[in-house]
Amino acid sequence: MAKKELTNYNKYLKWFWGIVLGGIMFIILMFFIASLGGFGALPSFEDLENPQSNLATEVISADGVTIGKYAKENRTPITYKELPQNLVNALIATEDERFYEHSGIDFRGTARAVIKLGRGGGASTITQQLAKNLFTKNASSNKIKRVLQKMKEWVVAIKLERQYTKEEIIAMYLNTQDFIFNAVGIRSASRIYFGKEAKDLDLQEAAIIVAMLKNPRQYNPNRAISKDKSLERRNVVFAQMKKNGFITDEEKDSLQQLPLKIHFNPESHSDGYATYFRAHLQKVMRNWVENNPKPDGEQYDIFRDGLKIYVTIDSRIQKYAEEAVKEHMANLQSYFFAEQKRNKNAPFYDIGKDDVNGILERGKRNSDRYRRLKAAGKSKTEIDEIFNTKTDMTVFSWKGDFDTIMSPNDSIRYYKFFLRSGLVSIEPQSGHIKAWVGGIDNKHFSYDAVNQQKRQVGSTFKPFVYATAINQLGMSPCDELPNIRYTIPSGKYGLIQDWTPENADNKYGGMLTLKEGLAGSVNTISTRLIDMVDPENVVRLAKAAGIETPIKPMPSIALGAVELSLLEMTSAYSTFANKGLRVTPMIITRIEDKNGTVLKDFTPKTQEVLSEETAYVILDLLKGVTTAGSGIRLRSNYTSAGKVATGFPYSFTNPIAGKTGTTQNQSDGWFMGMVPNLVTGVWTGGEDRATHFRGILKGQGATMALPSWAIFMRKCYADKSLNISKDDFEKPENVTINLNCSGTSENTLNEIRGGDTDF
Repeated sequence: MAKKELTNYNKYLKWFWGIVLGGIMFIILMFFIASLGGFGALPSFEDLENPQSNLATEVISADGVTIGKYAKENRTPITYKELPQNLVNALIATEDERFYEHSGIDFRGTARAVIKLGRGGGASTITQQLAKNLFTKNASSNKIKRVLQKMKEWVVAIKLERQYTKEEIIAMYLNTQDFIFNAVGIRSASRIYFGKEAKDLDLQEAAIIVAMLKNPRQYNPNRAISKDKSLERRNVVFAQMKKNGFITDEEKDSLQQLPLKIHFNPESHSDGYATYFRAHLQKVMRNWVENNPKPDGEQYDIFRDGLKIYVTIDSRIQKYAEEAVKEHMANLQSYFFAEQKRNKNAPFYDIGKDDVNGILERGKRNSDRYRRLKAAGKSKTEIDEIFNTKTDMTVFSWKGDFDTIMSPNDSIRYYKFFLRSGLVSIEPQSGHIKAWVGGIDNKHFSYDAVNQQKRQVGSTFKPFVYATAINQLGMSPCDELPNIRYTIPSGKYGLIQDWTPENADNKYGGMLTLKEGLAGSVNTISTRLIDMVDPENVVRLAKAAGIETPIKPMPSIALGAVELSLLEMTSAYSTFANKGLRVTPMIITRIEDKNGTVLKDFTPKTQEVLSEETAYVILDLLKGVTTAGSGIRLRSNYTSAGKVATGFPYSFTNPIAGKTGTTQNQSDGWFMGMVPNLVTGVWTGGEDRATHFRGILKGQGATMALPSWAIFMRKCYADKSLNISKDDFEKPENVTINLNCSGTSENTLNEIRGGDTDF
């Protein structure tokens, strides 16, 4: 009996070893076949050297900060030296304890996985996972195909180990891992989940990153449904680090008691800073790549080729600009909402029901929803029904986006209630655009108020009339003109009837110096001046200063009856601040490829427009606007606008040259402000001209636009690292034009204007 049992035991033992050895031989055979490409082509030596993967193009600010990316995958590789040691330790302890001992395949781990049928943990090494990330991508759900994929991954892993150092493999693995939420690679993950570079991750943050490697969705710290699992997995990482000697028992216990903490910073087209600028830059880059091919003749792909675009935007100035616009517009909007409660035609004035319906219909036809429905072949009746049907949607508010139920038609009218604004800031000496705020929220209001939009500029155009008079006729700020109605007769300049504009305050009489006329934005003075110099010459000067939009040489441009972009106006004003020298605005300084090779250096283009003396005289005139004119609230302790003037009092004491502007019915409010090394323009208004404040007090440029400028500059001055000048504008030698006007401009202006109201 014992002999028979022994015989059976030996039989089973032979079967066992036969299966084991047969399995090993089968695996070796499969591995050999895979290495010969029997299960599909393997990556070549060149593929291993240059794995095909999408690299994000970075937009890098003047102060060295990545402010945005263009990407199919939001991935920017970093080197091993840029990884914190605690992250490397956490990775090895959790994902591959014998990483430094094996050559791509951990046979002990594989044997354990086979014996325990995978319940004791996976067998993939970091190198195998890298092979999968680079060359397999998606694992097959078919078990046979997955085995074949695994074989190929083994072969590739061994090749990778021969080709790269262990440190390079770790970096490559972390660079290719997808952490979801548009975070591909360790650098993007660090920025998006923690708002910092990878090298600055602390141990707790590193553990959260490593925890996500198991499954970035199931163990994601930003998803409410997965936060608890993320915390548990993070604590497993700490336990593994203790097990492998990277931290002590006490450190593990204290770390596991920490709450899960992230600082989520999404990176997409509509997130982060300078969103409108990045949208404009993308259009510029599309044009650039079309005209600047690679050496092999192919076109660069800004979404895949990992370019580095160095731009003129300063991330600090951009941040202050966006904060300033947000602070003021949120406050201003509250007053507009309150006023509309008494407006039966809200949010519109000056138009009838048919015009309102026309505006709303245009809004509908300009919407993405309408275009999608048209492209899908929907009929007008079907589209109208959809636009009248209530549906779930997320809408904008100054207290944050919120979910609601409304029809698309209702949402169009809802958005018409919101005032819009834009701000752009230029360094006049270099032409570098330092801040670009195209609107109040790019996700919901994508139309760019800096460059796309053109609106009537009002009194901000008057300095070009005055500059022409000073440059052409040699006039002085102290020259006086009568403040009486002035008529330009029909027939002259193509007028079909006599033109006699009125002052906004309807006050006349006496003599005013040019300085008083510009500071008070007095229409009679501007009208007389444009007739003295001819509108054609004003247009010529404005064009030379940087205004590219064609302007008809009509007398009405003296009062700003011309539609221009905010960028054009700010650039043209920069000519005054730069001693009469026009510098074409720049947004890019350099473009590099993924290897750091410079593809293009950009240099400014310059043109002399005015003499240095004339430019200085205009600055002197514009300084009068902020000391005794419509911009006086920058210095005053009182304003008639009250709390609508956000952030008041501003209490600036340094020299500031500026000009307010308000168009008919308060449809547009402007402020152009200059200090020696920064020129900033602000526009505020409704999407439609019929959306505006009812009265001049709230609707003037000094209330709608000037506060954003003031808050912005106050923030810039508070940051000493920016070196924004508080000095006076440099006076040229041998100025022959008289600047020392007698009389009391402030008293005269207050008499004709009645305070700090902008006309």
